[in-house]
Amino acid sequence: MSPPETMRAVGVKNGKGPADALFIDNIPTPKPGASQALVKIKAFGLNRMDLLQREGQYPVPPQAPSTLGVEFSGTVAALGDGSTEDFKVGDEVFGLAYGGAYAEYISVATGMLIHKPKELSWEEAAGIPETWITATQALHLVGAFQKGNSVLWHAGASSVSIAGIQLAKAAGASAIYVTAGSDEKISFCVDKLGATAGFNYRTQNWADELEKATGGKGVDVIVDYIGAGYFQDNLRSAALDGRIVNLAFLGGVKVQGEVDISYFLRKRVRYEGSTLRSRDEPYQRKLRDMVVEKTLDKLKSGEFKVFVEKVFKFEDVIEAHRLMESNQTKGKIICTI
Repeated sequence: MSPPETMRAVGVKNGKGPADALFIDNIPTPKPGASQALVKIKAFGLNRMDLLQREGQYPVPPQAPSTLGVEFSGTVAALGDGSTEDFKVGDEVFGLAYGGAYAEYISVATGMLIHKPKELSWEEAAGIPETWITATQALHLVGAFQKGNSVLWHAGASSVSIAGIQLAKAAGASAIYVTAGSDEKISFCVDKLGATAGFNYRTQNWADELEKATGGKGVDVIVDYIGAGYFQDNLRSAALDGRIVNLAFLGGVKVQGEVDISYFLRKRVRYEGSTLRSRDEPYQRKLRDMVVEKTLDKLKSGEFKVFVEKVFKFEDVIEAHRLMESNQTKGKIICTI
């Protein structure tokens, strides 16, 4: 049966706005281009960039459709011309896209698809691509993690850090520290995920506590989403030859007050920003392959877990966005179609 001419997709009234501006639209079904597959979506994952894009504050790559969403699971409905690797119509898959996942169908390069193992549910599979690829990129590709390194994951109960804690543990980290905004989130990271220790930034000075925990040595790799608000304390908390990977600016972009940059020289610190969505396809594909090689078997066996906080119906996407905005979650928010 060929795909319908039109499909339901989540739109944003007037192009941008609050969660209430989301609505179910009817738009043309995309056609798969060369080396692409058309996937009938079963579930898609929410990411913080979706909130920013909805508000008109996210630089969307030129090849992305206007529809939100970058990660999904579903079945291959059609294939474009050219090399489509070993994918065929009817295959169960999950994958990463430049956009368009908040919809019944999506056109995506087959190089960004992964065969869905039967051990994973549609909801779990939809929560893997953006999250685990970003964590792999931050830890291994940009953070240059080596066995025996120590790691600090800020926003420890965020989906990327939940994946990252598990990746660091499996790769032989000597210690894994986290920051989070509640004792409940700290307990989750330590008791459920196996982090060494966590610091509640609302009630503790996390940089002071980390200094005590490491005996003043600091940590080798810091993965940060806060930006300006943590800039000075990140420099202070880095070990000799430490690497700080900046992925977002939840704490602003302008550093306030006097800043001591001598750490860059004294500790030989490397501070590097990184993005995923704006990267070209070969770069993203390299990361997809790393996830397939390093992560997929552990996800199948249950050694690695995808933590799904809540599943919403596609039609309840407004509530799903409101929940993400509340910052109360530990893990993925998923919508099913």
